[in-house]
Amino acid sequence: MLLRNYKYRIYPTGKQKIRLEKQFEVCKNLHNDLLEISKETYRCSGKSITSRKDLYQLTNILKESYRGHSQVIQNVADKLNKSYKAFYQRIKEKQKGKVGYPRFRKRINSITYPQNNGCFKFKNQRRLHITQIGSVPIELHRIPKGNPKTLTVKKTLSNKWFISFSCEIENKPVKHKYPENKVGIDLGLENFATLSDGTVIENQRFLKGSERKLKREHRKLSKKKKGSNNKNKQRVKLARDYETLTNQRLDFLHKLSYHLTQQYDFIAIENLGVSNMVKNHYLAKSISDTSWSVFTGMLTYKASSAGGELVEIDRFYSSSQICSDCGNKQDMPLSKRIYKCEKCGAKIPRDKNSAINILREGINTAGRVGIHACGDLTSTDQSASRVVEAGTIFDDSQ
Repeated sequence: MLLRNYKYRIYPTGKQKIRLEKQFEVCKNLHNDLLEISKETYRCSGKSITSRKDLYQLTNILKESYRGHSQVIQNVADKLNKSYKAFYQRIKEKQKGKVGYPRFRKRINSITYPQNNGCFKFKNQRRLHITQIGSVPIELHRIPKGNPKTLTVKKTLSNKWFISFSCEIENKPVKHKYPENKVGIDLGLENFATLSDGTVIENQRFLKGSERKLKREHRKLSKKKKGSNNKNKQRVKLARDYETLTNQRLDFLHKLSYHLTQQYDFIAIENLGVSNMVKNHYLAKSISDTSWSVFTGMLTYKASSAGGELVEIDRFYSSSQICSDCGNKQDMPLSKRIYKCEKCGAKIPRDKNSAINILREGINTAGRVGIHACGDLTSTDQSASRVVEAGTIFDDSQ
């Protein structure tokens, strides 16, 4: 069985918003109380209350002081337990600067119903009934598949409301419609990606296009009086601008990842250490804007759903220094954009050469045989490369 998430926009009434925000307040206070008792117990007795069983027992003692749904309250203890587990795991792995002891919360903007035992159900395609909240209008743009297991209600910083279902569906084997197509992908900053068949996907640079407007809105926010309605209105306006930026980026990544996973049965990509790369202050903004980690995650689950395979090769593999024709290895500083082999004389764009090497290394890693990626990978003719602008690669009719 697989779990698949479905996200929908909801439009709660004024009274329903008040009920939801009261639930948020209850969860915030309970989280802080559980954390305070856990810390105080450890300080006095040296024993910590961090296990799920202990936190559940403590929640049962405290829940009479809080008016909320029993499952929602219990889920607060479950989330705190996961925070403690992650904290201990980071200590065990000795991650410097990332220990991150669980913190007190100033606000909580989401609640979760972890079980579907009548807590939520559809009345029709336009309304969802949630226990203690009421019948909430919903924009059901697609019918969720499978059996809904959990429900999460969330309020964004732009004052929009969403719900997410986690549905359990049967894991049926799927056969890819292009079983012979394989591709290697080299991610970059000058171009978002270069494929081993020579296709170049331009970097959209969404942040750069919105930066002037965001700076202007930030200045307006800083000039508003603290605590005033005008400052809150400006905060919501700024949050919506950032939400638009995020939606633009996600739309591009979703469409691109869908196209690639539908077109290619086997995809090889580098396992980039993004968390270390963003420590470079000159490139951190550009790297964050590309969202390589999000893109890789999308490729992973979409390739699996389409019946394909995704392989991540070692980040220390010298894909840009090896000749894709003869295997010769030579130094390649970032300023050199054309790979000129000193041994066989091959001349090929740097990124295309890397993509071909990534594909070959991915095939070796996965134990596959043969290379076929909609074209001859050993071709050194630069005219074989083509630049794909936003939107054109997503048209399956081409």
